[in-house]
Amino acid sequence: MKTIINQSKLSDLVNKLANQLNEAHPSFNEVVFLGIQQGGVILANDIIASLKKIRNTDKINYGQLDITFYRDDIRKEILAPDTMNIPFDIENKQVILIDDVLFTGRTIKAALDALLDYGRPAKVELCVLIDRKEHRQFPIQADYIGEIVQTNKSDKVKLINGEVVLVTA
Repeated sequence: MKTIINQSKLSDLVNKLANQLNEAHPSFNEVVFLGIQQGGVILANDIIASLKKIRNTDKINYGQLDITFYRDDIRKEILAPDTMNIPFDIENKQVILIDDVLFTGRTIKAALDALLDYGRPAKVELCVLIDRKEHRQFPIQADYIGEIVQTNKSDKVKLINGEVVLVTA
């Protein structure tokens, strides 16, 4: 296991993403943020905390999206569901999905499928900490990217204990 982003750099990337989101959305009245369980929620918690400081407000619609039963690999293993918490309406809102690592695009496809069960957003944007774009299997791209990391397809990139680590196969 090799650390590729330490805690200090991770903090800088979180602030960078929060600033990009703040600049792109002058008002959060029609914007909702959803962290994708599990790593996306960890990242989203930090981004939302940073946005609250930037905006000097606690009024940000933020929830957690569980995609367990929307994954295309659910038949291969038994998965326990995560917490689903969407305490607001997403109908005609701008939804910003937040995830830690964008790899093949399958997680985001599952998130989009799950999201549509809760309503029809006006627009969906994607915010990710790490983009492993050379391994995409679906035509999905992030709107906000902390950092692009080149990896082998068999590598794993994980957000663990405030650091991003690379696990080589």
